[in-house]
Amino acid sequence: MGVKTMLPSYELGFYALIVTCAVVYSGSGIFEASRDSMNRKAFRDGIKPGWHYFGRKMDVADFEWVMWFTSFRNVIIFALSGHVLFGKICSMTVPQHRAVMYMLYGILAVLGSMGLVYLMIILSHCLVLYSVALAKQKWLCYVAGLCCLASFKVEPFSSWQSGFVTGAFDLQDVLFYGGSGFTIMRCMSFALESSERKEGIYSIFDLLKYNFYLPFFFFGPVMTFDQFHAQVSTRELRRKDDEMRNIRVHALLHVGAIIAVDVFFHFFYILTLPSDLKFMNRLSDWSLAGLAYSNLVYDWVKAAVMFGVINTIARLDHLDPPQPPKCITMLYVFAETHFDRGINDWLCKYVYDHIGENHDNIMKELMATIATFAVTTLWLGPCEIVYIWSVFNCFGLNFELWVQKFFQQEPFAKLEAKMSEAMSRRIRAVFGAANFWAIVLYNILALNSLEFALLVTKRLLLTGFPVSTLSIWFITYCGVQLIKERERILAIEEEKCDKAKAD
Repeated sequence: MGVKTMLPSYELGFYALIVTCAVVYSGSGIFEASRDSMNRKAFRDGIKPGWHYFGRKMDVADFEWVMWFTSFRNVIIFALSGHVLFGKICSMTVPQHRAVMYMLYGILAVLGSMGLVYLMIILSHCLVLYSVALAKQKWLCYVAGLCCLASFKVEPFSSWQSGFVTGAFDLQDVLFYGGSGFTIMRCMSFALESSERKEGIYSIFDLLKYNFYLPFFFFGPVMTFDQFHAQVSTRELRRKDDEMRNIRVHALLHVGAIIAVDVFFHFFYILTLPSDLKFMNRLSDWSLAGLAYSNLVYDWVKAAVMFGVINTIARLDHLDPPQPPKCITMLYVFAETHFDRGINDWLCKYVYDHIGENHDNIMKELMATIATFAVTTLWLGPCEIVYIWSVFNCFGLNFELWVQKFFQQEPFAKLEAKMSEAMSRRIRAVFGAANFWAIVLYNILALNSLEFALLVTKRLLLTGFPVSTLSIWFITYCGVQLIKERERILAIEEEKCDKAKAD
């Protein structure tokens, strides 16, 4: 079945109407639940007074979002604005040395925010992994890199290292583990790329320039060393047509998204509501499903805003960073599911594709996914909920391949060949709809709680069967068809662009 298979416009219009009505109905239930629970004692830690313009309280359960845009807003703006200004001056005066200037500014920013001891810890890990890279042995790079990563993710080593850093402010732990974790991933990329270099090795100065680029240091995204080194070493700094206009548009979109999220949290308490399972039992199946889905959408928006702001600054520095993650609404296959495109690219290049190769062999795919999620588990920090999340997502990724291989066998392949392409698209969308909810339920484990995920699963599959189960499945099927239509349009546009370039 080709991606360009078209369905009748009236059918797509019907699907759009169904999805719109379902979203409005589910959203109204969440809105009413938020309004009724505004003054509940169980929610007083997660719901605080908000903007007085709305006369409503605000969901503040996500402390990172609140810290970024309240108490630490001015610090972040000051640091990143300084980087942009500093980078612009360097690009205009000494473009050949701009990477060095970025490194110096980054080191000073890390020193000023986290202190000398933290900077020494980071430099010591950089030195260790650089020394390992000199041996040019990939297996040694993997072992040393994963051991260094474990030292920040596994007790008692993580507490021992964090104990050296004095001071206490709200985001200290986030900055400590964020900067440390991303440093190890960057150092591993450097070591692995160095081991593949045929002549000589990159200098430790190259590693420091790569690691201490401030916009990427604490929160990512991760650019692999080969990409960063090639882009930052370019001396002729030229912009594409309308590039500055696109940067300004994206910057305004990110500001708009931040404001929209703040307004949204005054009316929909999607992060606080799941903390009270007794209250959750009062909601309808539709509202519960909408609540689970909206939690994933919010996490995508949060990642898109954070990486989008960082990427905007990187583009001002003439870099081409990893794009924000694909919207959860556009996902119905596990192979495309990720919330950090930089980490996803890193894992694909150095683990998943390295072991799985073309991903056609079932055993190689199984080994590749197990290795990938083992590294991901270490990256996230080993704990019970991460283990469960990794097992389920690893199974989902493999199960997709098993189902694909199964239906490629006789007589299913012949049966599909006899169908029209439109009917084949409809049948595939039915399976895509089931897969969509598997992605939602598997990932809500990590984003919310195991208890909430179990409650949603029980309501949708057991107590809600057959009415709620089949109706939500049908609505999701309608949504998957709309996603497929968007993919069809994008494929046609891409083909036109390729033809225009060829001519």
